[in-house]
Amino acid sequence: MSNRRTTLFYALLIAIASLAVGMVIASRLDLTPQSAAQSVAATPYNNAPITGAVTATTWRDVAKAVTPAVVNIRTESRQRTQDLSDFFGGGGGGGGDQDDLLQRFFGQGGGGQGQQQRQRPRDQVVQAAGTGFIIDKSGLILTNNHVVEGATKIEVSLYGEDEDQEYAAKVIGRDPLTDSALIQLTEKPNHTLPEIKFGDSSQMEPGDWVMAIGNPFNLAHTVSVGVISATSRPFPTTEGRSTQVLQTDAAINPGNSGGPLLNVRGEVVGINSAIYTDARQSGNIGIGFAIPINTVRELLPQLRSGKITRGMIGVSIGVIPQNALDTLGLKNRQGALVSSVVPGGPSDKAGIEPGDVIVQFNGKPVKDRDSLVSMVVVTPPNTTVPVRVVRDKEEKTINVKVGELDLEAEQAALNGGRGGRDNDNGPQQEATSGFGMSLSNITPDVARRLRLDDNVRGAVVVDVEPASPAARAGIMQGDVITRVGRATVGSVADASRELGRVASGGTAILRIRRNGTDMAVVVTKE
Repeated sequence: MSNRRTTLFYALLIAIASLAVGMVIASRLDLTPQSAAQSVAATPYNNAPITGAVTATTWRDVAKAVTPAVVNIRTESRQRTQDLSDFFGGGGGGGGDQDDLLQRFFGQGGGGQGQQQRQRPRDQVVQAAGTGFIIDKSGLILTNNHVVEGATKIEVSLYGEDEDQEYAAKVIGRDPLTDSALIQLTEKPNHTLPEIKFGDSSQMEPGDWVMAIGNPFNLAHTVSVGVISATSRPFPTTEGRSTQVLQTDAAINPGNSGGPLLNVRGEVVGINSAIYTDARQSGNIGIGFAIPINTVRELLPQLRSGKITRGMIGVSIGVIPQNALDTLGLKNRQGALVSSVVPGGPSDKAGIEPGDVIVQFNGKPVKDRDSLVSMVVVTPPNTTVPVRVVRDKEEKTINVKVGELDLEAEQAALNGGRGGRDNDNGPQQEATSGFGMSLSNITPDVARRLRLDDNVRGAVVVDVEPASPAARAGIMQGDVITRVGRATVGSVADASRELGRVASGGTAILRIRRNGTDMAVVVTKE
């Protein structure tokens, strides 16, 4: 019995020792399971239905509760400029005559070393102001990307403190596509920071009351009230791309950018981003735009990490013209028309062509081009998804490996393509009746000026009549028509023959080459 007890005692002792050693090893190797709540937990928000009456004190209560979480942001950035400080009114009083001014600008006459120094480029400090709101007691602040983009210095002032009391901040992450940015205080006050509460922007409908708080024209913590004027309004945030925004008539002015748009419960439903103005008035005219907070809230984990990862499939897409349904082989306008395919991109490698209509992406129906973009950007890169397209009035499924969107490279490519095509002003060969454009054959001189590859065959657009079907479809001088429908064209005669077969009021899908890229254009014949 004694031996048995001794054996059990030592067995228990060994088990406890083994457990202790294992815990030490695991702690040293960081193998113990960690709570993922801090890194993956979604930001809490209130999606309960908004009910109840708006009383005489509703907005007063919202302003008192939320204003302390709204901050004013001042930034400094450096811009490269030409030093022209002595070009006007320099010296004795009154500036020189016109000849002297021309000499200074163009270096004519006896300009010495001092004059050359005045013309050297220099860095100019540019100051700007915006708004933000605190989302975490650690000093995390949401604002607009355009408020802090390129800033070399960011300072934040808090509500209720002296005007000259400012705290330094740094950029944690930013996203041009949603015009959102996350910054953090690197200097903090000696009191607990307030936090704003998140609402549900998907609940907002036209007519719903909202409040904006911001720093318009450096008038700190200004409150304005209005309603939601529209939802899901497409708004360009970067060249060639847009995001869906809320439209409001709550007064938004320069300096309001980055401030919160609040519902009647005092919860943020949008980040005020832009206003619509005209040539006569640069301030508020009752049309303001806010990024829906749901869009930004879903991006917060990536903003915290400092990198936004999105999917892309390498196509440009457009809407489906109502009168092109029969030509495209569609029963309705649901889908997204592929207007061009990026050479070497995911869609090009998979076999998607300009003129295809994408009707389904990864098993989900594509309502329109915006819904397709929304589905693509949230798809993890390197994921292979089935894409259902309609081509030649027949459906087929193509598997596409989603790539990673490089927004900076995309914008650089778009900007680099500008002005890269010389318009052909050579002799007109033939005008296409009913489309409003004139075509010419590709001559060696035309090919050189348009920088066409040797294997490109087709008809060059040399003139587009204003307000014509071709102009409305976006056809431009210098475009090369390489296909009409499914018929390949190698000359003006080919193009004219195929275009002549289109009945008046009918539509034609043209394949064109522009700046080295193939595009599909739908044009209606008059």
